[in-house]
Amino acid sequence: MSKRSKLILLVVAGALSLTWVLWVVIGGNTGISQKILSYNVADGTMTTVDLAVTKDPSATAKCALKAMNDSYAVVGWNVVTVGPNAKDAGSENGRTTTVRGEIRTDSLAVTGVVENCWLVK
Repeated sequence: MSKRSKLILLVVAGALSLTWVLWVVIGGNTGISQKILSYNVADGTMTTVDLAVTKDPSATAKCALKAMNDSYAVVGWNVVTVGPNAKDAGSENGRTTTVRGEIRTDSLAVTGVVENCWLVK
């Protein structure tokens, strides 16, 4: 293989690698992140989940919460809405909001988790 062919192959491989890295970094950024702070299993009919949601202060988000039993079966599900914030609400100039979601359960749960959060148009 000539030097020129090796150089072309190296440049193409570098461009493909850079494209892949940018796709992973930018394509995976949904503009929202969530972090579970705590959960509380009140009884066999109710579990609460406290979470911190970070997003653009003017955006509205929804988060799917679920409660699971000791066999990892879902025993309750709820979607909570996180509305827009003022700059002085929450933390990080309104970017992070703490939310408590209630999940009605049909049997005793052992944990409450955040399944996913997404931005609403």
